[in-house]
Amino acid sequence: MTSPAPSVLAALESLGLDYRVLVHTAPVRSLAEAAAARGVDVVDVVKTLVVRRGDGDYLFVLVPGGRSISWPKLRALLGVSRLSMPPAEEAFEATGFVRGTITPLGSSTAWPVVADVVLASRGEITLGSGSHEVAIAVQALPLIEATAAVVADVTEPE
Repeated sequence: MTSPAPSVLAALESLGLDYRVLVHTAPVRSLAEAAAARGVDVVDVVKTLVVRRGDGDYLFVLVPGGRSISWPKLRALLGVSRLSMPPAEEAFEATGFVRGTITPLGSSTAWPVVADVVLASRGEITLGSGSHEVAIAVQALPLIEATAAVVADVTEPE
């Protein structure tokens, strides 16, 4: 497929977000390759991670490239003592997207979104589109606003 998932396109349209579709001409195997293929800085390749708070309770965490979740910071923000990353099959059941394509836009369930504070100072960022080898580029602040994301310091350098 060389376009975003239909649910992602529908979400972009319904939220009124301007976007660009970025098709990778070859498979990307690293963050640096993804950034090069998309023509952006590494920090602007955003990973959408599914985090489980409890049974059937998830959230999306938007993580800038070159950074990873700081579990103590995220637990403190959410006021919980335990969080985990669900297995791939469970993440698919929770979102309708396979790992590597996950996005908060058009997910089968609109889980809460946490965006790392680094993203609030960025312009255009890229993220999954629900399809392999296809990304979407959007402006960071309108995405944060449209998804009602909580902006917080929840990552650390890798």
